[in-house]
Amino acid sequence: MIVDNLYEEALSLAEEARVTFDLDDSPGGLNRSASASRVAMSCEALRTTTRMMHAMAWLLNQRAFFAGEMSEFQLRRHGRLPPAQPQPDREQIGLLPPYVADLVERSVQFYARVERLDRAWRHQFELQPTAVHRLRQRLGYAFAR
Repeated sequence: MIVDNLYEEALSLAEEARVTFDLDDSPGGLNRSASASRVAMSCEALRTTTRMMHAMAWLLNQRAFFAGEMSEFQLRRHGRLPPAQPQPDREQIGLLPPYVADLVERSVQFYARVERLDRAWRHQFELQPTAVHRLRQRLGYAFAR
């Protein structure tokens, strides 16, 4: 199933981000003498981890829905994907080591894929009226006769 595959990919990417940003913050980590580089690294670490946690939460809700642990109503109400983080500032990305910039870009691309799925599923929900709406419609037709 696509959601399970995306969840596995999200776990892998989130773990890579955790390791990358943990190594960078360690005392023996990267040599980042410039304060602008430290700020860029901190900002992108926060954005990347937030982006991945939002995607993982959305995917967990989808998995719960497909497993029957969450109703369609609950998914509609609580399963929304938060808006994407601001796009990385190209100037700040230029201050990061290439492997970190690549990780940030892959997390942005991953989130964009999840956003497309969220939009498609939300569109599907909009096209299918709930049982209450269908019942109201049937009652309206019955009394209109």
